[in-house]
Amino acid sequence: MTVRFLTLKLVASLFNLFPIMRIFTHSIAVLVLCASPLFAKDEPIHVLMWDERQPRQSEAYDNFLGNEIVERMKASTTGLEFRSVALDDPEQGLSNENLDWADVIMWWGHARHWEVSPETAQRKLIKRIMAGRLHLIALHSSHWSTVFMEAMNEKTRAIVRKRYPNTDPKFEVDFEYIPTPGRMPPTADSLVTPAYYALKKGKRLAHVRVDMPNCCFPSFRPDGEPGVMSITAPDHPIAQGLPKTFQIRATEMYNEPFHVPEPDQVIFEERWRPGEWFRSGMVWNIGKGKVFYFRPGHEQYPVFKQPEIIQILANACHWLGEG
Repeated sequence: MTVRFLTLKLVASLFNLFPIMRIFTHSIAVLVLCASPLFAKDEPIHVLMWDERQPRQSEAYDNFLGNEIVERMKASTTGLEFRSVALDDPEQGLSNENLDWADVIMWWGHARHWEVSPETAQRKLIKRIMAGRLHLIALHSSHWSTVFMEAMNEKTRAIVRKRYPNTDPKFEVDFEYIPTPGRMPPTADSLVTPAYYALKKGKRLAHVRVDMPNCCFPSFRPDGEPGVMSITAPDHPIAQGLPKTFQIRATEMYNEPFHVPEPDQVIFEERWRPGEWFRSGMVWNIGKGKVFYFRPGHEQYPVFKQPEIIQILANACHWLGEG
């Protein structure tokens, strides 16, 4: 909800409380709109669409998946300005000029995640997210993108600092962070990560072992079975203008548990006829920035041609960019 909307709502409330003010409604509104900087013309939100652009996208999209998303968002919403970049662009599309311009980066990756190094993600992306200068939308298979994994590592470390504070300044707690050993999915009976194992020496906390988030799930099914999306947070701005439930006509299935830190908000949940389910829209606060993970997708299916999906992405860009 923008400052403009909130201020207009306050003015309207005053008019209802004090009927005599209605006589001056037009004059007051004109003065406020002209004089207050709050009502200056809004700058567009800058959205950087980052796309790996793998060849299999041509099975469902004529001009790469990222370009399709941008064109459909341009046709359906206002107030957003786009740049579309790719992994094979100079500096992997992540030049300082692009990132300093962007308010939101929307990320699609699948088959070449490892080509963006953790060092690049930390230096170019995570620092900006932590400072609140950039927000991330990670799409579908970008759960294993380097930037999303590094963001989940940062969230995990923040949780650990809050969960296990060092209350005795005379002693230092030993924190051991165990990284996930590559991009390998967990088995269904595995310990769900991030996982914490804390040890005491006497009465004081001495050692905390943290198994870092795997950022994956035990099973998936790429057969195009329809999924049913439900809104779990109907008042959230990302969910505005959508039916309470709707069908995604053809998609890949992911099944819980998703090995990520507990989200700050769960906005969407997805279910499939055989019984699988997934928290399909989640938000984490990462420092001063935010990360929104949105699960539906797969480059073989035209998920990003569906109007409800495009509206969710537009809502997310507006909410993140205006925040």
